[in-house]
Amino acid sequence: MATAGPRCRQGGAAMASLAAAEPPAPRAASRSPALGPSRSGGERRSNAADAAQDTQSRSVDFDYIIALLGDSGSKDLEKEQLKTLKKVIKHFENGFPLKDVAQITDILNLCAERMCEQEAFTEPLCELIKLFGLPFQKRKSSDEANYSVEVSQSITHLAYLMSLESSQVRIQICKSVVNFFNTELPGKLLSGYQPTSPNYKIRMAEIGGLAEILVLSLKLVENQLTEKLWVLKALQHLSTSEESCEQMVHVQGASRLCLCLNGADPSGQLLFRSSDILWNLLEKASKEEVVYQLRSLECVHALKEAFLELVFGFRHCDHQLRNDLLVIATLLAESPAVPLIESGFAKILIVLATCTEVKLHNPLVKGFKLTYSYEDFEMKKLLFNIIAVLSKDPSAAQLLNESHVIPALLYYVKQNQRSGFPNWSAAQYEELQLHALAVLASVAPLLVDKYLSCHANTLLLAFLEWCMSQDTFFGGGNSFHGKGGRGTKIAQMRYSLRVLRSVVALYDDAVTNNLCDQGAISQLLDILKYAADKYKEKESIALLDIQADILFILSVLCEDDNDRKELFSCEGIGMLVSYLKMDPRKLCSDTGHNCLILSALDCLWSCVIGCFLAEESFIEKQGVFLLLDLLAIKDNNMCHIILGILVEFSDNPKTVLHMSIWKGKRGRTAANVLIQLWRQEEQDLGVKRDQYGKIVDTKRPLITSFQRQQKVIPLPASCPSFSINEVAESIRAKIYLLFCKLGFQNLPGLSAKDVATLAIIQHFIDFKIGEVWSEISAEIKEEFRPVTSDERTLKLISEVSEYTGRMVLGLQIEALERQHHQEIQEEKEIYKELQATQIKKEMINKSWKNFLAQTSNYEALKKAKMHQKTLIEASRSKAKIHDAPENSTDIPKLHTTVAPGRCVTVEGLCQEGLLANRDHACKMSSVCRAFRDYQKR
Repeated sequence: MATAGPRCRQGGAAMASLAAAEPPAPRAASRSPALGPSRSGGERRSNAADAAQDTQSRSVDFDYIIALLGDSGSKDLEKEQLKTLKKVIKHFENGFPLKDVAQITDILNLCAERMCEQEAFTEPLCELIKLFGLPFQKRKSSDEANYSVEVSQSITHLAYLMSLESSQVRIQICKSVVNFFNTELPGKLLSGYQPTSPNYKIRMAEIGGLAEILVLSLKLVENQLTEKLWVLKALQHLSTSEESCEQMVHVQGASRLCLCLNGADPSGQLLFRSSDILWNLLEKASKEEVVYQLRSLECVHALKEAFLELVFGFRHCDHQLRNDLLVIATLLAESPAVPLIESGFAKILIVLATCTEVKLHNPLVKGFKLTYSYEDFEMKKLLFNIIAVLSKDPSAAQLLNESHVIPALLYYVKQNQRSGFPNWSAAQYEELQLHALAVLASVAPLLVDKYLSCHANTLLLAFLEWCMSQDTFFGGGNSFHGKGGRGTKIAQMRYSLRVLRSVVALYDDAVTNNLCDQGAISQLLDILKYAADKYKEKESIALLDIQADILFILSVLCEDDNDRKELFSCEGIGMLVSYLKMDPRKLCSDTGHNCLILSALDCLWSCVIGCFLAEESFIEKQGVFLLLDLLAIKDNNMCHIILGILVEFSDNPKTVLHMSIWKGKRGRTAANVLIQLWRQEEQDLGVKRDQYGKIVDTKRPLITSFQRQQKVIPLPASCPSFSINEVAESIRAKIYLLFCKLGFQNLPGLSAKDVATLAIIQHFIDFKIGEVWSEISAEIKEEFRPVTSDERTLKLISEVSEYTGRMVLGLQIEALERQHHQEIQEEKEIYKELQATQIKKEMINKSWKNFLAQTSNYEALKKAKMHQKTLIEASRSKAKIHDAPENSTDIPKLHTTVAPGRCVTVEGLCQEGLLANRDHACKMSSVCRAFRDYQKR
């Protein structure tokens, strides 16, 4: 019968510590004397040939062995039991068949029980456990799935044997677990069998919860170094699996392993294996849960002591392990709940990061020596990174200030040298320099006073001047922060500006005044032009970031100061105009152009609006046209700010004139664009309109879907209502203000639907007032009943608002009907043109048919000739000319069947108006005769 573990009096207390992991249920054993056990969950029969082969290959009678081990008594019985166990071990020296695993587990548990009574069973038990490290053997490919339950349970039982108070057994269990990951095949296999797949045992160990049990067993081997190292080695192999890592975390494995870091171990294996498992847990299990388990002060102290021991180590492996612990400490520092500052660990890390730049004698780092090896270089970067992480915690400000972090970081704000710096190569120094600048951007806003006292702005402006110089320095661009700066000083410029942006973003007058007093505005404009020119030569993300950062810095520096705005307008207006001319297709890309144009618009608002000279310069350079071009793109991210800028500019009469004459694609006007934006905004807000844009709800024409769903909530007078908030959040109020400047009448390029929408815009303020009164009325009625006079007043206000809605609806209907009537008239005109065209085509066809008839039908030709004579006679003048000769219209010897053309030749004309040559009289047409009569008159 399978059991949860050996029934041993001495191991009873130890087994209680593993009670957290529930053992599998006992397996129902139904055995055959010759062929061994049948599998639980349904017996599978084999054919006669398989049965014969199985009998031949295995001669172990499990029923007899299990019964034998279950008995206890004389010495002879003990010898028989040991002899039988040796035979079993010898028989399965190349591995257990999958179908026998369940019975072997029973034998294993019975042997463990005997060991508790007689130490002679220790060696056979260890030999059986050793065989579990070999690959299992299968007869069929399906055996792996068929026996998965039995195998996973057997591995679980194997793990529970860790409760035995035998160092030899515990070490052998761990060795067998390590052998699970050995892919070497045994030298000999049973006849008709093959080894299971290499990962089969690992999968079964995951199902059986092996990692979880081994973590719990750490408490059992707490004072036995050798056993603990073997348990950690087994857990180190198991931690390569995500599922095993999750099992470890489930039983507080992270905190248990962290407390193992400082155990006494001359070999250093304890610290190495524990830290490696912690690393795997952070990578493969839930990072948040692992950090939560390590947040205790006890764990942080253990990590600190282990780190200090390695910091003063001299071996290469000590330095590598030290850096691994630094990474773990960094991950812990990202959680505010971890007491890194309270434990004193943070102070040690900061002092180590700054001790080489700021020469201070601190007892914490006494005896520490930087060897400038690759591991020390990596440590330096990790320490810088921890400072950046700690800067996110406001409670660390005092510690960072006391540790002189700002002066240490400013040490790197200086010109690079081609030959490198003492002890660091040029490439290493550049990487540290860029990293220091990136960290400074995080720390400086936290320590502004210290930043200013160190003259950081002066150092950064001088460093930026060097970045623009024609110095022969060329950046390597190999590090993360050096991306995009290979062969240039772009990376240094990028991170220097990022530092300035971080401190300027505080809107601290001391910072802005300090920068402006040093001529930062002119210098930043020069850098902006330099970056823009470089970007035209070769596009890069770094140059886009530089331009965006400069525009933001200028926005803060020039805001609310007209003198600075005038200084900016000298060169800055042209730069802003060039950004507004950006190709619209770039705005839809993911390369950062959208951010750049938004920064340019923000700079326009802060550096131009409010200064008359700057506004005039911007308008003269067709800035309003460019803003309308951008507005016509209908980018939701830009519409708010562009409309706000146009509203601010609209106080200038030239702005309204430029808006009135602007023409976009397909002849669109500014009014047309604004109306389309209004309709799109209402569609996004869920305002009810019909298909023609008419008002649906005349009582509350502007209400959005969110306002309809919102319940009545009484608010204090100081708190704005939803209707008021909606004015600031949507663009409808801005569009209304622009139309107040443009006017609501005689706007070109508007359709009937546009006119209907314009009627709503014109009465926006009336509708909004009615909407606010509707909210007031609802709030009043929610809390109490108003008096009669107040109720009458509220009702009157509601009726006035509804009347305005009906009036606007009438105007919309009138405009749409007028448009409909105009469309009908245009349709009639088009129909008349089509009708005339059709009649003309019919006449041409009829004329062509008559012409064909004259060429083939003599009677038709005679009829046509008579008709021609009639027309000729009708065209003759009725007045008689004295002594005028009679001219015949017939042409002698004419053999054509068609009428002559319209062109005739007149060869001569006498003074009396008669033809000089009577032989050609027949060639005169009726037109010439009429012209002669006109001359005589």
